[in-house]
Amino acid sequence: MSLHVEQRGSGPPLVLLHGFTQTGRLWGPFGDTLAKDHTLIAIDLPGHGGSGEVRADLPTTAALVRDAVLDSIGQEPCDLLGYSLGARVALHVATGTDLGIRRLVVIGATGGIEDETARARRRQADDATAAALEASGDVDAFIERWVSGPMFARLTDAAQIDERRRNSAAGLAWSLRLAGTGTQEPLWDRIATLAPPLLALAGTDDMRFGAHARRLTRAAPAGVASLIPGGGHAVHLAQPGAVGRLVGHWLATA
Repeated sequence: MSLHVEQRGSGPPLVLLHGFTQTGRLWGPFGDTLAKDHTLIAIDLPGHGGSGEVRADLPTTAALVRDAVLDSIGQEPCDLLGYSLGARVALHVATGTDLGIRRLVVIGATGGIEDETARARRRQADDATAAALEASGDVDAFIERWVSGPMFARLTDAAQIDERRRNSAAGLAWSLRLAGTGTQEPLWDRIATLAPPLLALAGTDDMRFGAHARRLTRAAPAGVASLIPGGGHAVHLAQPGAVGRLVGHWLATA
């Protein structure tokens, strides 16, 4: 079992982990900015894109990401960037594998839901969404509804809906069941021992994840949070120039 990887750009390696319903190709102008100074290693996560047939929970996904990176660049240390689902995976990679990570960037991330009842409710909701998607099989309608939600109101064409349509109903459903927010055991204690410097990003309109970003950087030994004015959940897609420059500068100087 292995994950699909695509590579471009030149410079120090930067591993990219995408969000739910996306693929490793869906980084838009933000990715183009980073590719000017980095070799981008864009991975399709389980249930998505070229990894659509892979089924894996978060710890297993982290191990698969580690293996995919080692297959791509060997033992060379890398920077790691994850968004939303990809941020959950990135935190598991950084705290649960031996991959050599120099710097860690997370966008729209959380260390996990600590209340067991709330976590169970979220898992039940994701399971219900997964069951409905599988029953209908209508990926196009599901993605249209997904990106029309308030968290993605600013995306418009940056949502790249055609790329998201490469995913299957079964792949997305199993991603929700196995790696949704409700499946994530709280990582806050492990984040307190995180070795690499951490940059946590969120848009100011994404208030819940803005709070998570601040808490992540308080928990990490070397963390900094940056909240992007007017940004929503996918702030790197909606404001690719500003966020790309910010991330590039931080990677060059942290």
